[in-house]
Amino acid sequence: MRYTLRQLEVFLATAHYQNVTRAANSLAMSQSAASGALRELEQQFGVQLFDRVGKRLRTNELGQSLRPRAEALLEQAQEFEQTIADGSAPGHLKLGATLSIGNYLAVGMIAAFKQQFPEAEIELNVANTETIARQVANYELDTGLIEGELRHPDLEVLPWRADKLVAFAAPGHPLASSSALSDEQLLSLPWVVREQGSGTRQTFDRAMHGLLSDLDISLELQHTEAIKRAVEAGLGVGCLSIICMQEAFARGSLVPLNIPHRDFSRRFSIILHRQKYRGSGLQQWLALCQDW
Repeated sequence: MRYTLRQLEVFLATAHYQNVTRAANSLAMSQSAASGALRELEQQFGVQLFDRVGKRLRTNELGQSLRPRAEALLEQAQEFEQTIADGSAPGHLKLGATLSIGNYLAVGMIAAFKQQFPEAEIELNVANTETIARQVANYELDTGLIEGELRHPDLEVLPWRADKLVAFAAPGHPLASSSALSDEQLLSLPWVVREQGSGTRQTFDRAMHGLLSDLDISLELQHTEAIKRAVEAGLGVGCLSIICMQEAFARGSLVPLNIPHRDFSRRFSIILHRQKYRGSGLQQWLALCQDW
């Protein structure tokens, strides 16, 4: 074999960071050792995998085409090593989830997975849909659970489970006891909502079509709990996933608003890179997701 797994590690780290020094640091190598491994890989096959622009490296067309294959080879080698060491243990999974899913569903799912596979090592990154999609596309995450609609040429989007948003207010709000809100009332309210790029905001904007340009968006916040606190403080009304609101509704600190003529339904999705190798651990995680 004319290449080594270490050379593949250096190639993939350099493709990720676009910088040999940062790639070397991520692999606990010296910069000279990483440069040497990358140079040897290219010289052995008489190819160039990166375009050099000053101190910055950019993966060229050949490097881009080889990247998913190198990812698959390295993951298969790691899975082989893990199987030898621990039998059928699923190994290390890097998961992503958007905020509503990450804060209210993913932790319970990970706990169930760890009960079945105690030796599994799991990292969870929680961010908005735009960020999770970018990280899966860049091989930083094995898979992601997202709230928003997504079209990306490198990503496969699998339907997961149904969800809906619900508008809410503080119990003392003048419209809290209304049987149903009209469009005129929606336009009269200050709204506290998620930021652009989040799946929740995407669904909210779609539901409010025809009114969006005239809505009073008084606050845009990145965290669901911050939105709930702002609404409790009387800064406006909010709109979040029903899974975020169940405890607050149960204790009466917030109350739902009825908007029957607006469609706040949506679906959660699972995203994966189309060319990523799906080892046993990832397949077992996907099976748990589909059963959840």
